[in-house]
Amino acid sequence: MSAPTGQRAGGVLLDLDGTLLDTAPDLIDSLNRLRDEQGLPPLADAEFLHAVGHGSIPMVARGFNRHPGEAGFDALRERFLAIYAESVSQRTRAYAGVDAMLDALEAAAIPWGIVTNKPGWLTRPLLADLGYAGRPACLVTGDDPDRRKPHPYPILEAARQLDLAPSACLVVGDTERDIRAGRQAGAMTLVALYGYLSGDDHVEYWGADGLIGHPAELLRWVADATTTHRQVSAV
Repeated sequence: MSAPTGQRAGGVLLDLDGTLLDTAPDLIDSLNRLRDEQGLPPLADAEFLHAVGHGSIPMVARGFNRHPGEAGFDALRERFLAIYAESVSQRTRAYAGVDAMLDALEAAAIPWGIVTNKPGWLTRPLLADLGYAGRPACLVTGDDPDRRKPHPYPILEAARQLDLAPSACLVVGDTERDIRAGRQAGAMTLVALYGYLSGDDHVEYWGADGLIGHPAELLRWVADATTTHRQVSAV
């Protein structure tokens, strides 16, 4: 979908898990390592894939059929995060087309940043391991549980760091909370259909400005990058 006439973003704010990086392999491996420690057999990737984009709480809940607040849940979650921290970048990779898209944004002098609910102590080592440290013009992580997406604060803070009005920013994510945060902040929003969506996600009701099936498609929504888009759209 192309951007409406006259509406183009001056900066791009990307979700991390399920939008910039495919982190599912390392997260699922870590959860299955924890299951092994607990004397349980591994579960198939499909059991976890949708939970990956929603953080450690739903992953532990799915992996052990327990709910937050139940006895032992917090200990399992803490151990899961510790295991994950040891292997945060073993099999995680950028989605196909992401690097070309980022190169196009940078060539067009369009600032881009990352807004994630992943805590900083996991996000920064992951970005460093994969060679992205220092590239984002802003980085807002989920260290404050009360102001994570869908709260608009992370988007507003990222826009402030970019020295842009929120309305000049394009928020891209694969969960409803990404879109809600962007809309409440007054930004334009796109759903990354290549992320961790499931049949239970009805993206048509999220109120996003558009849907993209490939990272290069977001360039249609960005000022001064349309020429570059033609160069990378087939990557």
